[in-house]
Amino acid sequence: MPHRLDEELAAALPALLHVDLADIPAARKQTARRLYAAPLATDPVISVRNVRVPGPAGQPDVPLRLFIPVEASARPLPVIYDIHGGGYVLGSADSVQGRDIRLCRQTGAVVVSVDYRLAPEHPYPAALEDCYAGLLWLSSHASEIGVDRARIAVYGQSAGAGLAAALTLLARDRGGPSLCFQYLGTPALDDRLNTPSMQRFTSTPGWYRSNAEQSWKSYLGLGLPGTDGVPPYAAPARATDLSRLPPAYITAMEFDPLRDEGIGYACALLHADVAVELHVFPGTFHGSVGVNTAEVSRRELAEETAVLTRALR
Repeated sequence: MPHRLDEELAAALPALLHVDLADIPAARKQTARRLYAAPLATDPVISVRNVRVPGPAGQPDVPLRLFIPVEASARPLPVIYDIHGGGYVLGSADSVQGRDIRLCRQTGAVVVSVDYRLAPEHPYPAALEDCYAGLLWLSSHASEIGVDRARIAVYGQSAGAGLAAALTLLARDRGGPSLCFQYLGTPALDDRLNTPSMQRFTSTPGWYRSNAEQSWKSYLGLGLPGTDGVPPYAAPARATDLSRLPPAYITAMEFDPLRDEGIGYACALLHADVAVELHVFPGTFHGSVGVNTAEVSRRELAEETAVLTRALR
């Protein structure tokens, strides 16, 4: 690698999964094999509940998976609404179950994972509308679940963080459920792919320019990425009004094509008087937090827990 990667992360590169979105069916099979090589994570003090809730008008129901602390001493509980990543074409609630159990245990919040429809079979706005439908159900059933509708934080990594950012815009503009916080981990926000990091990092681990191109083509349609017709609900970096959004925490990895759009979005939020905390982790790449034996990854995970716990108080 020509980049100054953290030594612990560099040593782990041979064992990491390399996913090429040029062949999406093959990429799905590849990630599924890795996911199901071991049983899904469980925890005896966390109740897992699967529900199907009404989807967007005329569309299928949306699956949600709820992780609820069994022995919580005080209710109502705060909520982390988790939107999985995967370049808009991969991933599921199963793929983030280990993370959701960890977040539930460490923060004491109810975690709700939304299993939105994937592109290219279901392009924009299917995924976003599914996420919004799940949020509507969560807010309207707060008392039944035992959660506080005033303490709902939206959480995402990568494309999931892009959807999380878009969801805050959509909820604001539709007068929908109030979100108290947005956690955007290495967010995919800009279909124009013109930042210095996106132009430079064409062969970095975890994510690289050609995967980003295929991701946006799948999500928006072959002829749309980079054109004037892309709405901010699809690519939040295009938003011109970021006022009245919830406080944000944004991570960026030093050797990630998405680095500069995350930094740019943090600056844009600040200019709109939205409270933002931005952390750029040195020597890292997209998804490097999965190497949880590395010291820099442990710092990232510890900060994630601290940030969410503080935001949900």
